[in-house]
Amino acid sequence: MEKANSKILTISFALAGILVGLTVSLLIKAFAGAFGVVARAADSDMVRHGIPVLAGFALFAALQFNPRVQAWGEEVVSEIRKVVWPSRKDTTAMTIACVVMVLISSVIISSFDLISGFLINFLMK
Repeated sequence: MEKANSKILTISFALAGILVGLTVSLLIKAFAGAFGVVARAADSDMVRHGIPVLAGFALFAALQFNPRVQAWGEEVVSEIRKVVWPSRKDTTAMTIACVVMVLISSVIISSFDLISGFLINFLMK
């Protein structure tokens, strides 16, 4: 079980690093459009590709090799394994109930809006 948890944590940390790298890349592109200094720096491949890769790898390394983060991740994975997930039938029933309640509340709110609109128009004339 320990080995499976460490694989899950490593994949999760790698995905977090990828997301950070993507975010940094998008921020560089956005700031390059807004600031001339960043646009000149973004012309360099090292800035455009290297900084996002380094940021993602740095986050991955910081998460992967920090014992406190590893202990926290082990606890999270072990707690998630204890969760009893609802069956497909239960999920479908709860989704239908939720959709019905949203439709009912939208009809009620729309009718209040329609009535108050008519009253305000009547009072304004």
